[in-house]
Amino acid sequence: MDQRILIIGAGGHAQVVADILLQAAANGSEHRPIGYLDDDPRRHGQQALGLPVFGPVAALVSIPHDGIVIAIGDNRTRARLFTALTARGEQVVSAIHPSAIIAADVTIGPGTMICAGAIINPGSVIGTNVILNTGCTIDHHNQIGDHAHIAPGVHTGGEVVIGTGALIGIGAIVMPRRRVGAWSVAGAGALVQRDVADETVVAGVPARPLSGRTACVP
Repeated sequence: MDQRILIIGAGGHAQVVADILLQAAANGSEHRPIGYLDDDPRRHGQQALGLPVFGPVAALVSIPHDGIVIAIGDNRTRARLFTALTARGEQVVSAIHPSAIIAADVTIGPGTMICAGAIINPGSVIGTNVILNTGCTIDHHNQIGDHAHIAPGVHTGGEVVIGTGALIGIGAIVMPRRRVGAWSVAGAGALVQRDVADETVVAGVPARPLSGRTACVP
């Protein structure tokens, strides 16, 4: 039986999620997107990828559905909504593109988005409400924390640990057995050769902490 999925958010990231769900449905998935909810009133009544924007997130209770995907790129906002909506009993589902390559023993938490071309190798554990963006590669025995975002084109070595809410920027590389702490940021194109402490912003090749900069904690 088809499962009616509402997408929380209607911006660019949400449209990527919608495309993933549509592609997956065309390949036999039971999850079928029915539309978006977004608190920006300018989007209400519009359509994207043939799906309507019904109204604000508060309208969730009035629209029949079987599950949701929280399609918000900002990690802090996505984490807050995940906590609030699951506490109300909402069923959060994952959006996994059919072209993603995922080893048989990989564990994936609910609400996670896995984009086109992503690769996840054996032994890896992906948390809840995670974004694994376009063309990223997660090597063997990684641990990706809840609410983290692995941006397009990121490559992680084996046995990497990415903490809760961390952001690994576009094209960054995390070397094997390195840890990026909770709510930290590795900038676009960074080469992470050393562990990164919690709530820290690093950038460059090799990646170094930016003076006076700490990542924001929700």
